[in-house]
Amino acid sequence: MKVLITCLSHSWGGLEMYSILTAKQLIKNNIETELLCYINSSVYKEALKEDLPIITTNFKNYFQINSYLNVAKTLKEKKFDIIHCQASKDLWLMVPALKLAKLSTPLLLTKQMGSYIIKKDFLHKWIYKRVNGAFAISKVIAKNLVDTTPLTEEKIKLLHNSIDTEKFNPSVVDRNKVRNEYNIQENEILIGMMARFSPGKGHEEFILAANELSKKYNNLKFMIVGEPSKGEDNYAAEIKTLASSLSVIDKIIFTGFRKDTPEILAALDIFVFPSHAEAFGIALAEALSMGVPSVCSNSDGVLDIAVDNVTSLLFEKKNWSDLKDKLEILINNEGLRREFSIASRKRAVDLFDIKIFTNKLLGLYNYFLFMNQKNLSIN
Repeated sequence: MKVLITCLSHSWGGLEMYSILTAKQLIKNNIETELLCYINSSVYKEALKEDLPIITTNFKNYFQINSYLNVAKTLKEKKFDIIHCQASKDLWLMVPALKLAKLSTPLLLTKQMGSYIIKKDFLHKWIYKRVNGAFAISKVIAKNLVDTTPLTEEKIKLLHNSIDTEKFNPSVVDRNKVRNEYNIQENEILIGMMARFSPGKGHEEFILAANELSKKYNNLKFMIVGEPSKGEDNYAAEIKTLASSLSVIDKIIFTGFRKDTPEILAALDIFVFPSHAEAFGIALAEALSMGVPSVCSNSDGVLDIAVDNVTSLLFEKKNWSDLKDKLEILINNEGLRREFSIASRKRAVDLFDIKIFTNKLLGLYNYFLFMNQKNLSIN
């Protein structure tokens, strides 16, 4: 099998990271794979570091005929079995290029983020008619695809994002490394969240809940991990000002950006995921893999990951008082924390491991190849 992964983005985030990860996993499984991206983009630079085969394009708008022709020529020469787009905007290059090349290669799309734009006009219908199948990273994204695009439910398959459960493994990560760094005592309960500073991530609810809990319990410490999203420095300052205005400020550790995510999670006794809306929530899946009991908002893609009263306690999103109440249950029940820890690790290994993702992806590739050949033989 020969696969082309496309990621036409100049940014670097979850979508771009998963493009690289997908290509690496396919190659690891002896699938001949190449990556189409912009030259000198973050994806391009990361692909070079990983020694991935790269095809570049300068496609910027719908009127660049040369881009269509060049990609069409490449597709005819390379003879890919599968073309897998990592963002819907990639379709605007790939569909015309496939038409020009007169190729029936299965065209697949992974949808990482929801959209509020309805894409059911004539042009979008023409584009999406060429899409053989789409992968949604959560149930809420699958529904969003049906609601906003011409794709039918039959073409949409659920394919959760994945994590390396061997890397995020509590039995191989030192719990005390980060706790010692920040002088967290053994008898102290460390409660933390990991998110970029951006509206809707739930920082306000976390701080307000922490403030109330710290008045009642003197053995609590709180940790906020992350840096401001681009252009969100003022928001980050507002969050820190809020914490400073409350009595809890001496109990909160702002770590800034950290690369040692497994070590951070290992240090925590309780993980909080208070996001108002999330397509999936990779940090939550990583926390489960590390066996950290969690309290999560009852919204969107969170529900694909956390199971109420099994791995986590769910609270009403945006409701800091409910978050406080759910945290208090875990603070006062070490046995329940242990139960959640065991169940969390098991769920992560059973559902979100990178090997499971890869095997399912390869199965879906073979399914769409079979369906495409079947349809061609009928026509």
